[in-house]
Amino acid sequence: MAIVVRIDVELAKRKMSVGEFAERVGITPANVAVLKNGRAKAIRFSTLDAMCRVLDCQAGDLLEWVADDGAGDGKEKR
Repeated sequence: MAIVVRIDVELAKRKMSVGEFAERVGITPANVAVLKNGRAKAIRFSTLDAMCRVLDCQAGDLLEWVADDGAGDGKEKR
């Protein structure tokens, strides 16, 4: 399974820079980059809440689950 982060899409819709977004959310631009590039292992609900408030969107607008190749049989690959 893969979680795809769509922060770029929401920022582009609002013509908002990463720096402005980071400042308004209360995280560093480096941490925004970690999230955008899919390198984050976790995200705090308080951070996700702040991101949704700043962008006036739902969590599902920022995060999407995409099945890996061969998925769909209900069995997770290990």
